[in-house]
Amino acid sequence: MSTQHPTPRKPAAIDWLAVRQQVETTRAAIEHGWAPDPEETKRILKARACVLAREPEKAEAADVLEFVEFFLAHEKYAVESRFVREVCPLQSLTKLPCTPAFVLGIVSVRGEILSVVDIKKFFDLPEKGLTDLNKVIVLKSENMQFGILADVIVGVRWISVVNVQPSLPALTGTRERYLMGVSSERVVLLDAAKLLADQAIIVQEQV
Repeated sequence: MSTQHPTPRKPAAIDWLAVRQQVETTRAAIEHGWAPDPEETKRILKARACVLAREPEKAEAADVLEFVEFFLAHEKYAVESRFVREVCPLQSLTKLPCTPAFVLGIVSVRGEILSVVDIKKFFDLPEKGLTDLNKVIVLKSENMQFGILADVIVGVRWISVVNVQPSLPALTGTRERYLMGVSSERVVLLDAAKLLADQAIIVQEQV
C-alpha cells in the first residue's frame, strides 16, 4: 500500500503595493495625531486652560487654614481650629496649690475638670486683671486637653500660610519655640500641637 504525500503549497506572494499603502496610511494617521486640525487644536487648548485654571485653586485651598483669633496683652494671636474643642467663658475658676505660676487653676467644662494655662505668664507677656471678656480656649489633641486663657476672642478667620514669616525679632525666648509663624496681618500663630505635647505645661491630676 503506497502512501501519498500531499503536494506542498507554494507560499502566497507578498502584495508589496498593499503593504506600502498600509504604511502610508499608518504614517498619515500618526502625523494627524501630532498635528490636529484647527478645531481640534482649539478644543485641546481650551481643555488645557481649564485644567491650569483649576490647579491654582486647589493649591490655594490647601495653603489656607482656619484659625481662632484672640487677643493676648494687646497682641493678636491665633491657634488652628482643628485643635480647638470649644471656647467658653472663664467661670468658677479654682486655684491649685503647688503648681507653676502660669497654671491659672482648674475649671469645670460640661462636667469635665480642665486645667487653665495663662499663656501671658508662660510667655512672660504683660499681665492685666481678669475681666468678663476673658475666655477659655479648650485645646485638644488625641492624648491631651487643657484650656488657655484669652483676653478677648476676635473670631474665626482663614489665614494663608504661604506668606507666613517664621518669626519676628520681637518674638524671642519661650514664645519663639511655640510659634508656627507670623501672618502677613501680623497675627502670631501659635503651634497648638507643640503646646499640647509639652510636658512642662501638663498638670498631673494628683497635684
